[in-house]
Order: sequence, then structure tokens, then C-alpha cells
Amino acid sequence: MTKTKSLIALCAMALLVVPMSALQANVAGEWEMTSEGRQGPMTQIFKIEQDGEKITVTTESRRGPMKGEGTIKGNEIEWTFTMSMGDRGDMTMTYKGKVEGDTMKGEVQMGDFGPREWTAKKK
Repeated sequence: MTKTKSLIALCAMALLVVPMSALQANVAGEWEMTSEGRQGPMTQIFKIEQDGEKITVTTESRRGPMKGEGTIKGNEIEWTFTMSMGDRGDMTMTYKGKVEGDTMKGEVQMGDFGPREWTAKKK
């Protein structure tokens, strides 16, 4: 009985020292994202580079390439793009969501235009 309790205690301690990065979602790669636009569904390809909790996200828009930075903590992801709107100034888009394996979904706050839901699937 003592050996069993010792083994259980050892296993419990081993779980406590597992690095948090082992519990981190891996989001590096290309993702196909779909969101509802004013003229129907819009699809974009996003490329995510990951270094621990830090992520860099790039994509092409009608106004040219966009690059944003953010974080992934566990399965919670967030990143921000800032896009020049010409005479109207800059617009910040903040994406927040949850990763579930090779899919993620969430909401993007599009400046003053309000939130929009999005889904993405790893390519």
C-alpha cells in the first residue's frame, strides 16, 4: 500500500512540473479564416508564427499585406492588426478566440464598426 501511495504522489508531482508550453496550443502554420462580411462570407488566409506564447500573424488584404502580433495562452488566442484607412486614420482590429485542435473560432472587433464572428481551420 505504501508503494502505491508513493507512486501516486510521484505521478502527481511530475504533472505539476510539466512545462506550461506543453499545455500550449500549437497554432503555427496557415489558417483559412471565414467571417461574415457586408456582402456575404469572406475567406482569408492567415499565416501564424509562434514562439512560446508570442504569435505573429500575417495576411493579405485589399489594402496590401498586414502584420499583427498577439498571444496564445493555453487555448486562448488574441492578436491585433492596425490598418491605415487613408484620410480616415487607422483602424484597429482585435481578434480573440479559442483554439480547438485544428480549428478556432472567436470574434473580431473592427474599430468602431462593432464585433464580427470568425472561424478558422488549419490548412
